[in-house]
Amino acid sequence: MRNSSRKAPAWFAMALSAPAAVAGLSAVAVSGFTTVASAQHAMPPAVVQVMTISREAVPLTRDLPGRIAAVRTAEVRPRVSGILQERVFRQGSIVKEGDVLYRIDPTLFRVAVASAKANLERAKAARVLAQQKADRQKELQRRNVSSAQEYDVAVATLAQAEADVAAAQAGLEQATVNLDYTEVRAPITGRIGRALVTEGALVTTGEVRPLAVIQQLDPVYADFTQSSTEVRRLRQDLAAGNIAKVAPDAAAVQLLFDDGESYAYKGKLLFSEASVDATTGQITLRAEFPNPKNELLPGLYVRVRIEQGRVDEAIAIPQQAVMRDASGAAQVYVIGEGDVAQTRQIELGQVTGDRWLVRGGLQPGDRIIVEGFQKIIPGGKVVPKPWGGPVGAKSAAAEQPSSPPRPDQAPRPDASKKN
Repeated sequence: MRNSSRKAPAWFAMALSAPAAVAGLSAVAVSGFTTVASAQHAMPPAVVQVMTISREAVPLTRDLPGRIAAVRTAEVRPRVSGILQERVFRQGSIVKEGDVLYRIDPTLFRVAVASAKANLERAKAARVLAQQKADRQKELQRRNVSSAQEYDVAVATLAQAEADVAAAQAGLEQATVNLDYTEVRAPITGRIGRALVTEGALVTTGEVRPLAVIQQLDPVYADFTQSSTEVRRLRQDLAAGNIAKVAPDAAAVQLLFDDGESYAYKGKLLFSEASVDATTGQITLRAEFPNPKNELLPGLYVRVRIEQGRVDEAIAIPQQAVMRDASGAAQVYVIGEGDVAQTRQIELGQVTGDRWLVRGGLQPGDRIIVEGFQKIIPGGKVVPKPWGGPVGAKSAAAEQPSSPPRPDQAPRPDASKKN
């Protein structure tokens, strides 16, 4: 009994202390909520970069993928069969039309020339004899000493001798040409590649593999493609007068490397294919570019920026200012009165360079957010700064103050310091 009476006050004390503990936790929770709410209200408006909408003349440019191709390509092939004795050219160098590249063993061809010369001399000697017989039969025929048949035979023999001389002359010319073909010459002027056949190899006129390849690289072609759908839409807009046509001699064609660097020389558009590729649905276009430093090599991947039209009264906005909602519709943040940002759906047109053409939803004088809209919500207040492109974006980002720390990340007081 004494033990029970002694334990009762402990249980009673614990029961009395429970409400006080709950009250203490509630007070801490309310205090924390108040701190969070006050911190949220204390966050300053986000700094955003803004551009003011205005109408302007915008060229319609497209960046299209393409490849560099040589203006002229010639495969060096032998015209006679034989053993290669010597390679004369330096691989990768510039050769001129008519330069000797290879030499084939000329021994047999010199013998053929000598034989053809002998055949020609023999044919000429036979023609002299036939001419004498024909003259003699003509004189005997005039004196009625020989028959007409003998005279006809003499005349025919002379004609045959003349033909033999002509054939022998042609044989000599052919042997001389073949001897000249033992020196394989460059068919065009350009840069020659590596030697595909070495000295000592047997080459024939019907061989598939060439001896070398020469490419003319100044100027060069840039072959690029565009979808047939884009071409058809462009022609429809031109016919409807929505865009102005650019004269062929005024169309600017610029070359971009795969790292984004621009080529130093402008090009000119030559033509576009009259048919569509059945496998890809693309139309091939060709432009010509000067290449004095041989920077552009055949097969090089490039992007061709071509001006295909012009819109005189257009509204164009940077691509980075456009967002998409859940349904995929395009929208932008527009700053209204009191510097409050609200979303607005817009209708986009074509892409020209790094900008969208806007067909509807924006008017001159509207202010849209280009940079910084990721930090705001519709209806939030912002601090607008003029947008100056990539450089202006960086500077504005540097000037923007850092966000205050959240309450749960606030620095704790040093435990070593006492009040």
